[in-house]
Amino acid sequence: MVSFESVHILLASKSPRRKQLLEDAGFRFKTIRSVDIDETVPAAIKSEAAAEYLSERKAKANKHLLKEHCVLLTADTVVCLEGALLGKPVDFDDAFRMLNSLSGKMHTVITGVTLLSANKKRTFSSVTNVWFKTMSDEEIRYYIHTYKPYDKAGAYGIQEWIGLTCIEKIEGSYFNVMGLPIEKIYDELKAFIPK
Repeated sequence: MVSFESVHILLASKSPRRKQLLEDAGFRFKTIRSVDIDETVPAAIKSEAAAEYLSERKAKANKHLLKEHCVLLTADTVVCLEGALLGKPVDFDDAFRMLNSLSGKMHTVITGVTLLSANKKRTFSSVTNVWFKTMSDEEIRYYIHTYKPYDKAGAYGIQEWIGLTCIEKIEGSYFNVMGLPIEKIYDELKAFIPK
């Protein structure tokens, strides 16, 4: 593994999954509680660009935490179904509506990532297509009651029961669907951090 010890990586995120993925990949980093931002995406921004737009907004909101020899890492994941964005569900009914709309269809998961240092910025994204089997109302209700996916875009976590039993296939990065395309981040950090 390439060592990134010349800089301090700051992960600005409340997501336990993003933290776990960085830890599992052997990164040395510090987690900081991300400043809340308005996650409304302007209508002029196409769904494919929404994740990058939101990750850049998070980086800007947390920019004040940067010090010399630091790299701030922010990310945002969106779920796109037939051109429409599915955010985080607000309640049980909203989660049920989202999962019911995903049932039996392919959707796209896009994670936008921003790397920010004192003198440069790099924003990129990773795209994964996900195919759900047709799910019964009972299966959807079971999943929501048991796993309470209210902090997840599209109302599901691929690493949970629903991903193990109801996803037929994926095309692209599995870790992207979890919320952080860790393999791409590794390569981008190698290019971003001075030797």
